[in-house]
Amino acid sequence: MRKLYNLLLMASTYQARWELRMAKNILSSKKRLFILGLLLIPIIIGGIAFADDLPLILGGKKAYAPAFYSLNIFLVSIAIGLCAGLITGCIGAGGGFVITPALMSAGIKGILAVGTDLFHIFAKAIMGTVVHKKLGNVSVKLAIAFLVGSFGGVIVGGVLNRVIYEFSPVMSDAFISLIYVFLLGFLGIYALMDFMKSKKAPVEVSSSSSEQEGKEGLPHKLQKFNLPPMITFDEDLVPGGKKISFWFVAICGAIVGFVAAIMGVGGGFLTFPMFVYVLGVSSFTTVGTDILQIIFTAGFASISQYAIYGYIFYTLAMGMLLGSLLGIQIGALTTKVVKGIYIRGFYATAILAGFANRLMALPGKLGDMKVISINPQTAKLLAEIGNYLFFVIIGIFAFWVIGKFVGNLNQLREEA
Repeated sequence: MRKLYNLLLMASTYQARWELRMAKNILSSKKRLFILGLLLIPIIIGGIAFADDLPLILGGKKAYAPAFYSLNIFLVSIAIGLCAGLITGCIGAGGGFVITPALMSAGIKGILAVGTDLFHIFAKAIMGTVVHKKLGNVSVKLAIAFLVGSFGGVIVGGVLNRVIYEFSPVMSDAFISLIYVFLLGFLGIYALMDFMKSKKAPVEVSSSSSEQEGKEGLPHKLQKFNLPPMITFDEDLVPGGKKISFWFVAICGAIVGFVAAIMGVGGGFLTFPMFVYVLGVSSFTTVGTDILQIIFTAGFASISQYAIYGYIFYTLAMGMLLGSLLGIQIGALTTKVVKGIYIRGFYATAILAGFANRLMALPGKLGDMKVISINPQTAKLLAEIGNYLFFVIIGIFAFWVIGKFVGNLNQLREEA
């Protein structure tokens, strides 16, 4: 269990680094900022022109919706993106975990939250990737094998989500909430244990030693297994290169695609640890290949499985993109003036807040499905407590980080 936690922590850490890199690429380019501004014009105009709430779209079964809802919803999405960005930038891990629970807590159907989050990741990847700088170390063979698997996983995950939703929107919310309960509960409990231990004797995960251990373990066994067709990679680093079966790479891609389509957390979340610690690919090759696969996996998932069926809310996606771009930068700068022990504690708290939020929403969902017997008022009260608890904790964290940032502006300017 500890190894699984370390693997997931490494995955979320790498995802946070990717998010920070994409945000810097977007904000450092006037051309990208201009394109982002053009994309926001129709959303802002639509939000102002149609300020009155439309029929139940976010909370009802009608997933088909225009690319705008209201100015208030747009501002809420910016706030959610800002908080997720602050967590990602300040903590360096786990920011994406709170987006889908946050959107669902705001009354958005789970399937719409997943599709919208995927599109937000796709938009960030497209705008933030500097192709000519990043794709020089891509293994095309690995990328093709991985994408073959990821596309298959995306289709299975997307179809499963849509079938469950069409059968019962309540079951869909319960299904997505249950997945987040297990994931966030597992990560949150272990993160809290790590925080408590770190107060006595800080323990850091050594990626280099873990990478070396992975290369001598499972990757070594997989690379020795001859199952044609074989793929050669890392030719620049190892004489003659390394070899691994196409099918092992495709299976890893299928797992990543399935998780991305189900949870909307982004294909890059698991790709890095799978490439390095399961397949034995060098970090150098992994970085470039992963950037390429995120574009295609998130793009294929968001468009083919959600957008064409009406399960993406573009206003929310653009709002989250705006908020996260700002939040990531503020969070990353704040780490220079905040002790790491506090950051670790907030990471555990934020993850557990998302866990408690989805856990307390489950009784009402299960009651509506007649799986358990519970008073509707009790179920509603539990869900409201979970919502308030979640947003209060995340809000306190956001105000604390922003306060630290503003209060130490002079010091940060001097360091810059």
